[in-house]
Amino acid sequence: MNKSKKYACIHGHFYQPPRENAWLEVLETQDSAAPYHDWNERINFECYAPNARARIIDDKGYINKIVNNYARISFNIGPTLLSWMEEADPETYAAILAADRQSEEFFNGHGSAIAQVYSHLIMPLANERDKHTQVAWGLRDFEKRFGRKSEGIWLAETAVDLDTLEVLADFDIKFTILAPRQAKMVRAKDGDKWINLDHATVDPRRPYKVALKSGRSMTVFFYDGHVSQGVAFEGLLNSGPRFAERIIGTLDGSDEVQLAHIATDGESYGHHHKKGEMALADCLRYLEEHKSVTLTNYGAFLATDPPHWEVEIYDNSSWSCVHGVERWRSNCGCNSGGRQGWTQAWRAPLRDTLDWLRDLLIPVYEKEAGKLLADPWSARNDYIDVIMDRDGKAWKRFLEKHTTRTLLDEEEIQLRRLLEMQRQAILMYTSCGWFFDEISGLETNQILQYANRAIYYAKQVGGLDLHDEFVARLAEAPSNVYENGAVSYQKFVEPSRVDLERVGMHFATASIFAQFPEKMTLFNYTTESEVLEKLVAGEQSLVIGRVSIRSRITRSRKHFSFAALHLGKQNIIGNLSTQMSRKDFDQMEVEAKEAFRTPDLGKVIAVMQNFIGSEKFSIWHLFRDEKRKVLKEITDSSLKAIELDFRDIYNSNYQLMTSMLNSDIPLPGAYKAAIKYVLNEDLEAFFQQEQLDRRKLRHLVEEFNKWDVAVVHVPEVSLLAAKRLYQEQKALRPELKYYDQLRALVKIHEQINALKLSVNLWRSQDLFYARQKVMTKSLEVANDSDWQRQLRRLGEFLTVANMEG
Repeated sequence: MNKSKKYACIHGHFYQPPRENAWLEVLETQDSAAPYHDWNERINFECYAPNARARIIDDKGYINKIVNNYARISFNIGPTLLSWMEEADPETYAAILAADRQSEEFFNGHGSAIAQVYSHLIMPLANERDKHTQVAWGLRDFEKRFGRKSEGIWLAETAVDLDTLEVLADFDIKFTILAPRQAKMVRAKDGDKWINLDHATVDPRRPYKVALKSGRSMTVFFYDGHVSQGVAFEGLLNSGPRFAERIIGTLDGSDEVQLAHIATDGESYGHHHKKGEMALADCLRYLEEHKSVTLTNYGAFLATDPPHWEVEIYDNSSWSCVHGVERWRSNCGCNSGGRQGWTQAWRAPLRDTLDWLRDLLIPVYEKEAGKLLADPWSARNDYIDVIMDRDGKAWKRFLEKHTTRTLLDEEEIQLRRLLEMQRQAILMYTSCGWFFDEISGLETNQILQYANRAIYYAKQVGGLDLHDEFVARLAEAPSNVYENGAVSYQKFVEPSRVDLERVGMHFATASIFAQFPEKMTLFNYTTESEVLEKLVAGEQSLVIGRVSIRSRITRSRKHFSFAALHLGKQNIIGNLSTQMSRKDFDQMEVEAKEAFRTPDLGKVIAVMQNFIGSEKFSIWHLFRDEKRKVLKEITDSSLKAIELDFRDIYNSNYQLMTSMLNSDIPLPGAYKAAIKYVLNEDLEAFFQQEQLDRRKLRHLVEEFNKWDVAVVHVPEVSLLAAKRLYQEQKALRPELKYYDQLRALVKIHEQINALKLSVNLWRSQDLFYARQKVMTKSLEVANDSDWQRQLRRLGEFLTVANMEG
């Protein structure tokens, strides 16, 4: 093969369904993702982060190179996922942006990252305005993050029709990527006879031009379906070289310029397939070193080899539904499997209900926003700048560009609500809501949260109460679990709604347990405390406050006066008012404090009810994560007594238990339970203590082995150990005064191995690899044999090859 004419490209579509509370706009704890906080965090640990630092290993299984896969592949990452990553893992986020800059150097000025339609809705099923907003937001988000324009764009589920391609052309997009079965017929040039294609028989090794009704055209690449399927479902990621050879094998020996390329979910590389990122790294290395093929990306290939062939596509087609786009509007038969007898007949009424809601919101938006904006729809397209910069100057620039006059504060709040109503009406079409099997599933509940929020705003900005009709329409959607879609909506979605009163109740309740309540963060809300007093008497406490809470999104604001009495454990009595005058509040404060100092807490409750009234709250008004945190503190306190009992059994009977063990006499169950509890508690505590004592760990390991006790919470302990080992290693410096710390760290690794505790050491491996030269060659340690020996031992535990001889 002629290397100058044969190219290879791997595209990864990295995306996670939105999982945040639609009102708080934060991810709350997801138990199924344990030991991680949520699924974004877990998949980031398994896939997104490892691909930014993928290992290539030698024949002994040691790491001899760490590479950033993103710099050598083509990729898109969903805007909402990047937004999460920017806050949750800024190191990986920065590595991805850096990879795109590196790829520009590798691929003649063409970056490998491409944009994605913003909220992953099915474009052919969207109305014209939503199509434009999806692309506008996706491109603007991309440009702000990557610092350049995107040449291509990823369509959610590769769902496409000609109208969608026209919209892409409106934004000067050069190309998109489709599945092979989306090609209907091809021809070599104008005037040639069209060649009808059987299912997925298009030649994917060349780009194609789609002629549009407007006279323009759009370039499309059809990925190789067979190799892509091999990655996803046939174990192709078990071997990097085999993966590469499979890609190369799609090329032939002709002189024709050809591109071998695939597209898969990016999560294949590490999440769906363990260590898939390593196979990808090895595959990319193999392709780069191969004599017959050149690694490239779509933009670079297109710059030198524009399309000569023309294609007609199937309108309303996609990569994940053989019926086109029916998976997102009908009971077509596509589902995730495993639920025999279940129906997806709910998809059509759900789509119809959301379309009904969208269409009723449009005139409200046009009428009310038209009073404030020159062009409401152009303004909506630019609203992405505000979304990405809530607390900066974006809002001021937005007003200067789009408003017809200077707005009053109340008008600004009205405008923010109108724009947010539209944002929620867009987010409610996220494709995941229809993809799976059941209307009561997490993904469908998520999009219904967005719909619920849009309905709430519609009532605020236009006096339009749509909720009852919305619920009635959902009742027409069948459920496989509940009576109908309305029942599951009322069970899961309605309780998640948050307004300023609910935020006030959360603040009041949380202030009981917070050490510095005035410094609490409240997600999308800010607080200003006019008065905040806390009195403590043993297990009881009283908090009295007068605060204002403001939404960071709409800037709407409410004032609250509250009093909360904590009777111990989870027992809280609270009252809250939005109407209390400062005079009445001051009087209540005096009387409540005076009553709290007496033995009769009933007097406190009477004062609270007399002044504030019937608006009550309790611990159950806390938001999920704070509620869990508080309840954990309460249960931990209760469990201390149990722990003391177990430790007493363990310590008081240690010699007896040892004698029984040496005499092969089975230990009573109570003794076994005490040993197991104490050792596991001590192991978790070890990795959380301020200074690690290797002797303490050695003793613990001996005890685990002596009593043949297993580590109970393996994922949690492994995660704790990984984080702590990284911190200890990060603190090392190439100076002899750190020798004892280096030696201690090596000993700790030895003991963890003796415990047979599997710990993911990728962060420590990254650090060792990056600092190996300076830790080995620095003047003070270069000739110290003890230092060098311990450093080699650390490298062996981390399975990092010795690059410095």
